[in-house]
Amino acid sequence: MEQQLSMNIQGLIKITDYKTGEIICDTHNAIHYENMSEAIAYTLSNRGYGSIYRMAFGNGGSSVSETGIIIYLPPNIMGQNAGLYNQTYQKIVDDTISLNTDTSRNRMTVSHVSNKLYSDILIQCLLDYGEPSDQAAFDNATNSEGSYVFDEIGLLANYGTDSLGFTNTKLISHAVFHPVQKSLNRQIQIDYTIRIQTLTNMVTI
Repeated sequence: MEQQLSMNIQGLIKITDYKTGEIICDTHNAIHYENMSEAIAYTLSNRGYGSIYRMAFGNGGSSVSETGIIIYLPPNIMGQNAGLYNQTYQKIVDDTISLNTDTSRNRMTVSHVSNKLYSDILIQCLLDYGEPSDQAAFDNATNSEGSYVFDEIGLLANYGTDSLGFTNTKLISHAVFHPVQKSLNRQIQIDYTIRIQTLTNMVTI
């Protein structure tokens, strides 16, 4: 008797105004299955890398036509060197390292319900009032071309360090959505859920 195992990974992103609780964006993300499979293998084999490390933000996922229609690019999930279309900011979300000092609002939580075939990773990231440091004062941009008018978010996994001590990363998921401006007058909370579900099928040899 051989047991075959298949795996489904999906994600959900919810962006809210931290102060008011207003939901700004609620959308699904796309998984980079090649990089994700490699990350899972490295993590399960205890190689010290493959874990979720950074959340990246960019403004290259959409454009506005002459008639005012927003055109969205497809998530960038092919090729090991895939990345955001135009990354403009990033933040460490790995709450096990000393660089992340605010683990109350920037953390990862694993949850599992007994007898269910899935587990969730909730990655929470708060962009506080002063992040990024050179943002606009108010969320009143008239176009989507600003560096911090975000329309794409990705998760980056840790792949060790280079010769200079910098952390190498690979994109494991990517979402493109309607533009959201981060400005000095607002805090933005990102709740990024990755659900890992296993499916079994018993077959007789």
